[in-house]
Amino acid sequence: MSYFSKWQSQIENSTNPTEYQAFVEHYYSLEKDAYEQILTEGKASVSGQAAKLAKKLGFGTDLVIFLGFLDGINSCLNTELDLEAVVEDTEVELAIDFEKVYWKMHEAKADWLYELPSWDNVLSADRRHEITKSYRQSKIIHREKIGRNDPCPCGSGKKYKACCGKNV
Repeated sequence: MSYFSKWQSQIENSTNPTEYQAFVEHYYSLEKDAYEQILTEGKASVSGQAAKLAKKLGFGTDLVIFLGFLDGINSCLNTELDLEAVVEDTEVELAIDFEKVYWKMHEAKADWLYELPSWDNVLSADRRHEITKSYRQSKIIHREKIGRNDPCPCGSGKKYKACCGKNV
């Protein structure tokens, strides 16, 4: 069983809520420290063998949790990784698109990550504000108003005022 499969199994098959909560909190703490380190260095690319990179980013020898981190950041890499194939000596290159990571952190509602002060090292405050604004605008639902004399959207062929708009 691959490290990535173990990660998925641990997340999906947890039966004890207390143990699961402790596991998730431990993961979030390690994830925050890893992002803090990456952002402080300010390099868009971090690479090395999986086991050495895990140690460097603060995951120690726990490659299962490190694969969880890679799972979270994978869609924000310039070249996505085949997570099932990652073992201790796999060469891993994290060529990170920081704007995409910042956006994804908003999607995940991970305020403990997108509010890190070390974001100043890679994105300006103005750019972060633009990304946040763009993210929020993308979540607004826009609907066109139906006019009284427009065809009814139900497909009856009648005017809206004579069909579904009659009872509005």
